[in-house]
Amino acid sequence: MYPTLLSSATIGKYALSNKVVMAPAINKRPVPAGIPNDVMVNYYSQRAGAGLIIAEGTGFVESGMGHAHMPGIYSREQITGWKKVTQAVHEKGGRIFLQILHTGRISHPANMPARSEIIAPSAVTARGEIWTETLGWQPHATPRAMTTREVEKMVQQYVKAATQAIAAGFDGVELHAANGYLMDQFLHPDINQRTDKYGGSIMNRTRFIIETIAAVSHAIGKDRTGILLSPYSQANDLQHHAELDATYEFLADALDVFSLSHIHLIKDPAVPATLIAGIRARFNGTLILNGNYDAKHAEKSVQNGLADLVAFDAPCLSAPLPGQLCSTASGDVHKKPDYASTNY
Repeated sequence: MYPTLLSSATIGKYALSNKVVMAPAINKRPVPAGIPNDVMVNYYSQRAGAGLIIAEGTGFVESGMGHAHMPGIYSREQITGWKKVTQAVHEKGGRIFLQILHTGRISHPANMPARSEIIAPSAVTARGEIWTETLGWQPHATPRAMTTREVEKMVQQYVKAATQAIAAGFDGVELHAANGYLMDQFLHPDINQRTDKYGGSIMNRTRFIIETIAAVSHAIGKDRTGILLSPYSQANDLQHHAELDATYEFLADALDVFSLSHIHLIKDPAVPATLIAGIRARFNGTLILNGNYDAKHAEKSVQNGLADLVAFDAPCLSAPLPGQLCSTASGDVHKKPDYASTNY
């Protein structure tokens, strides 16, 4: 029924059995000390029929663990837990990348390890509230602005996380630069009010992302390195600004230089079709589109060349779409999913 979508594909150096990507999801169950558990092993192994799984946003330093139930990739125990997940997926013939996430200002002390500090490009508090397991909904806390040296050090912390992900058996990583989290915060002039080399112009506001991509792709391989972007998203108190299109066009040109594994693009309804086409034209690697697709729409998108792969959320979180787009989940998972909405 969906011959193009269900045909084989490649991403980086890997062959995929189909063009279906399982989008990352938010875990609804506790993950003590950020250590992946047996629930996660079962959840991901059940969905190994997707061409590619992108595992949930995972923290790599304590300051980035701003959400409840986030797993980590910075301790030996966390790496061991992830090894069980990747082994289970590989045993079923699947491919799995880890999404590396720092929450930045979208955080609360109740969600973080003791003595952690909330940091961001600038000391600008996000409007709205964040869920905490112990206190319920709470206002976002005011972050501390990172020093220039701390931003430079954070690049190396992303590199360490990526190498640890590969050590845990992941086929690659996806850097989360979307939906108002740390990397995305650098892109927005109302949040990033810096006056150093990481603030001001488009070149400066994209510098942190570009430096991190360069360092990570050098460390683990460009064919194992991808990125998540969300032009026009208003999640987590993001505001539209006059340089939105120009920012993402500049970023797409810069990312193409590194011959990355992929760009994973969240296709918000507000994103102009011209911007999507512009990113497509500028970036010669694999383009994954993510935007509440059904199978029919996804089939059309890959047929007409708008996307190379399509990311699905609900169909992979509960029951599969027609044509076995994700391997069939158990009835228990369908009734009581352990994972909720996708794309932090």
